Amino acid sequence: MSETHAPGHRELAGEALSDAAKASLESSGERWTGMRAEVFEELASHDRPVSAYDIADNLSRKRGSRVAPNSVYRILDIFVNGNLANRIESANAFLVNTHPGCRHDCVFLICDDCGTASHFDNDELTGALRRAGQAKGFSDVRPVVELRGLCSDCA
Repeated sequence: MSETHAPGHRELAGEALSDAAKASLESSGERWTGMRAEVFEELASHDRPVSAYDIADNLSRKRGSRVAPNSVYRILDIFVNGNLANRIESANAFLVNTHPGCRHDCVFLICDDCGTASHFDNDELTGALRRAGQAKGFSDVRPVVELRGLCSDCA
């Protein structure tokens, strides 16, 4: 199976990532509020999937006042729907999308030892899953593919 990236696909980091996320969210009709910016920056600071509770705890410490996990969950849902974050279903955690606005299905690789997560794109694989779901009568199919194992550092 081929490993491909969408045209124009490039990984962003730092301020460029935040700027792209803001532009992408606003182009979809959503507002980029101060709280959303803080949640995005906290999410982007992790190279492993992170839970809404961890984000809320970290932001609470930084702010000196409690941030409710429910508020963080609502923001993360907006981010997932807006393609700014990916939900790692098996861990009930989230990972920043380092290429906002680039829509494709990712295959996630998650290390069972250290928790590191990475992804690759494989339109052949995810397209087959999408078509299989559609053949069973599902519409708006969104494949979520997670492979668990040991990363090269932990193996």
